[in-house]
Amino acid sequence: MECTKTLEYMEVREQICDVCHKMWQLGWVAANDGNVSVKLEDGTFLATPTGISKSFITPEKLVHINADGDILDGPDGAKPSSEIKMHLRCYQERDDVGAVVHAHPPTATGYAVAQLDLDRYTMIETVVAIGSIPVTPYGTPSTYEVPDSIAPYLKEHDVLLLANHGALTVGSDLITAYYRMETLELYAKISLTAHLLGGEKEISRDNIDRLVGMRKGYGVTGRHPGFKRYRK
Repeated sequence: MECTKTLEYMEVREQICDVCHKMWQLGWVAANDGNVSVKLEDGTFLATPTGISKSFITPEKLVHINADGDILDGPDGAKPSSEIKMHLRCYQERDDVGAVVHAHPPTATGYAVAQLDLDRYTMIETVVAIGSIPVTPYGTPSTYEVPDSIAPYLKEHDVLLLANHGALTVGSDLITAYYRMETLELYAKISLTAHLLGGEKEISRDNIDRLVGMRKGYGVTGRHPGFKRYRK
């Protein structure tokens, strides 16, 4: 059993590095931008360290922390990103969250900088996977302003745009959180293209309800806002 747990622990470390490298290759992060964390079975966390490009992350460079952000293990001098407060708030608010990804995908971040939400149901896959995407209020990075600003939105959303900052996704596991970031950026690109072509056309209410109802059959986990803005 101990060997199995050790193997799984190392697999998680490798998976975090793989996601970090993919984000860098896709141009979602530059320099030391972005951060990733994963919740372990014992309630502790693995997180990317501050001050290192995601292209250079290796398993031994990750930081092992507890729920208070205290370092349990890691390279000498290594510490988690100052944004770890945001990650820990996600885990505090949602016991179904097993991983958090923060990045700056260019098109989605463009919407965040313009403080324009993606609160529209125009693309079938996005309706099923993540629903609408709000812009959370501005918060100064590394402070508790950011965790406080996202907390109310986590009740219904797995994907958030952070005003003038970037994007945040959560998932039951790391791959789910990463896929949601992929979905967000593609949806932002398609929405921008549709705007340039004369405007998006929303799916009808009945069809949206049908699509949301298909989530269970597809095995989609997490939260969904539904059609809240049309409810009385």
